[in-house]
Amino acid sequence: MHDVTLELAKSLPRSADVVVVGLTTSGDITTLVGGTPELEKAYAGAFKVGVGDLAVALGATSELEKVTVLPVSDGGPRAVVVGLGEPDVSPTALRRTVGAALRRVAELPGAEDLTVAVSLELADPELVQAAAEGAALGAYRVQRVTTEPKPEPVSRIVLLAKSELQEAIRVADAGVRAVYQARDWANTPPNLLYPETFADAAKAYVKDERITVEVLDEKALEKGGYGGILAVGGGSAAKPRLVRLSYVPRGARFHLALVGKGITFDSGGLDIKPPASMEGMQMDMSGAAIVIAAIKAIAELGLKVRVTAYAAMAENMPSGSSYRPGDVLTMFDGQTVENYNTDAEGRLVMADAIGRAGTDEPDLIVDVATLTGACMVGLGERIAGLMTNDDATADRVLDAAEAAGEEFWQLPITDHDRDQLKSDIADFRSGGRKRWGGALVAGAFLEKFVPEGVAWAHLDIAGPADASEAFGYTTKGGTGVGVRTLIALAQQASA
Repeated sequence: MHDVTLELAKSLPRSADVVVVGLTTSGDITTLVGGTPELEKAYAGAFKVGVGDLAVALGATSELEKVTVLPVSDGGPRAVVVGLGEPDVSPTALRRTVGAALRRVAELPGAEDLTVAVSLELADPELVQAAAEGAALGAYRVQRVTTEPKPEPVSRIVLLAKSELQEAIRVADAGVRAVYQARDWANTPPNLLYPETFADAAKAYVKDERITVEVLDEKALEKGGYGGILAVGGGSAAKPRLVRLSYVPRGARFHLALVGKGITFDSGGLDIKPPASMEGMQMDMSGAAIVIAAIKAIAELGLKVRVTAYAAMAENMPSGSSYRPGDVLTMFDGQTVENYNTDAEGRLVMADAIGRAGTDEPDLIVDVATLTGACMVGLGERIAGLMTNDDATADRVLDAAEAAGEEFWQLPITDHDRDQLKSDIADFRSGGRKRWGGALVAGAFLEKFVPEGVAWAHLDIAGPADASEAFGYTTKGGTGVGVRTLIALAQQASA
C-alpha cells in the first residue's frame, strides 16, 4: 500500500527535506518563484549566493519540466528548481512541470520517506489543485512484488498556500489516491490479478463508502444471458465476473453510468498474439480499474450525482473451450453477433456491460477501454480517442478532460463505419472486413448496444493507459488515465 500524504501549510515545515521552487521568465527577466526566507538563508550561508542565482549558474531555466537539483545546504532542505514558463502558467502546464520535479526528487540517491514542500506562491484554487495532483502523481512508484519492500521515496507532500485553499487539496487528494489505485491494479502481474481476485479487490476497495456492490460469477452470467463476457472468458480456468457498483446520494438529479473493460490478460485467444504483442497485456483491464477508482473518489467527495459502474472482467485464453472466429453469440440485450476475431474480445465484454447499464436508465453512459491498436496508430501513445452519439456529449466530456488536464481527441462514427458490421448470418459482425478505420468500426459496434435516446461516450485509452516512458507527472507503466476526467465529469453533473 502507498503511504503518501498530501497536505497544505502556510509556511515551510521544519521537517522538509526538499523544497520545490520555480523559475519564470518575462521578457529578459528570470525570476525565482517561492523562495522562502529559511531556504534563502540556508543557501546564502552555505554558498554565499541566493537560490535563484545558484540555480541559473547550474543551468536552470524557465523551460517547462526543466528540473535542476541544487546541492544540499548545511542545516537546511535541498532546493529543487523547476521551470514554470511564463508567470501566468496554466493548470495543465503546472501539473506536468511539478510532476516532473517530483519524479526527479523520487529518483534522488537514497530517497526514502522524504517530506517535500512545494513553494510556488499559488493563490488560485485551480492552480493549487493542479500542483498538488502533479506532485503526488509524479511521486508514484510501482509496488514491487518482493520479500524486501522499500519505503516510499516521498511519503509527505506539503503545498505552501493559504489555509482557505484546503478544499483544493481535499479534491486533489481524492483524485490522486484513485489514480494510484488504478495504476496499482494495472501494474499487478496477471497471475495475481484475474477476474475473481479483481472482483474481490474492487469490493474491498469501496467498502468504506456508500457504494453497494454486486458481483456476478459465471453461473449468474449464464443465467443472465451475458453471451459476450462468457464467450471471452470461456477459454480460461479463471472464470469471468461482472462487477456492478452503485452510488446513490440524496438529492442526485443526474445518473451517470460508467463501463470499464477488465481483460486481466489478453493472449488473443485462438487468434493468438505473437509473443512480443502479449507483453503488457495485463494492463488490458485498465478501463475497469479506472471506473472502479473513479466511483470511489466520487463517493468520497460526496458529489450529488448518481453513479453506476460496471467492470466487465475476463481472461482471454486459448483452450478447447475457447470461443472461435465465426461463432454467433447472443448478447445480453438479445442481439446476435458474428465474431470475427477472438483478439477483438474487449468490445464483446463491453457490449454486454453497456447493454446491462442501459437497463438502469442512466442519463449518460461513458465506457472506458484499451480497445484498439488502431486508435494508437492514429493518435499515438499519449492521446485517447473519444467517440460519442451527439456533439453535446462530446463537448461535455472534452470540457471535463480539459479540467483534468487529460488529452482526448474526438473521432467520428460514420454510416460507412456502421456498414462494415453487416453480417450474412447474424444481426451484425463484431468487426469490419477491412483493416482501415478499426477504432471507428469498434466504436460503431459498441454504439449498437446503447439504448435509443441515451447519451453515450466511448473513451479508447489504448495509447495512454500504459506509458512506455515517464514524462510530466506520468510514471512508466499503468497511468490511470481517465480517472480524473470521470471525476470532473461527475463534478459537472452535480453542480
